[in-house]
Amino acid sequence: MLQIQDLTVRYGGITAVDGITMDIKEHETVALIGANGAGKTTTLHAVSGLLKAAGGSIVFDGTDITKIPAEQIVSRGVIQVPEGRQVFAKLTIEENLRLGAYLQKDKAKIKENYEKAMTLFPILRERRKQAAGTLSGGEQQMLAIGRALMGNPRLLLLDEPSMGLSPLMTQQVFDVLSELKAGGMTILLVEQNAYEALTLSDRAYIMESGNITLEGRSSELIDDPRVKDAYLGGDL
Repeated sequence: MLQIQDLTVRYGGITAVDGITMDIKEHETVALIGANGAGKTTTLHAVSGLLKAAGGSIVFDGTDITKIPAEQIVSRGVIQVPEGRQVFAKLTIEENLRLGAYLQKDKAKIKENYEKAMTLFPILRERRKQAAGTLSGGEQQMLAIGRALMGNPRLLLLDEPSMGLSPLMTQQVFDVLSELKAGGMTILLVEQNAYEALTLSDRAYIMESGNITLEGRSSELIDDPRVKDAYLGGDL
């Protein structure tokens, strides 16, 4: 579904992503793991069109989207849940969700996706008239994921969904991601919590200083001594 070939992204004179190659098959969950500054978020932003590639190509569902504007990429079903949630604080939960469907024309599908989001996150239904800015960090993360689902994604990009969350809330968020995976959603997950990411995903890429240094089945990488030492505390 998604093929990234020799992708390079630069900020001024700094190369943030240095010729990486990745692929994601339909219905697959793939994790991109690495430390701060490794180039993970930059990679997601290049896929979603928020940053332009300096080299290489990004092909989604057979179409080269490398130079397509972000709004056209969204309309093709590539939808990102941004780092830091970025909900509309003064709008209600319901209004935030409705905004996620701004490109959707099928009213029946909008209603279906709304019910899906509310079923996945019952707290959102209970508080649907509440301003998003009054929610806890974990609840805002749920809202951000729900808002993305309103766009009817074919490829869901998640940028650090556990950032700043308590262990309990992190588990709740990953339980929902597991449900989405079981339902056939195609997911590219950027996550510093390597254990949760590797437990959830089918395959993973390890990124360091703008390069892919390891890749493989998540079930194998979680037992790799190099991954254990660098990302899992060396004791799992």
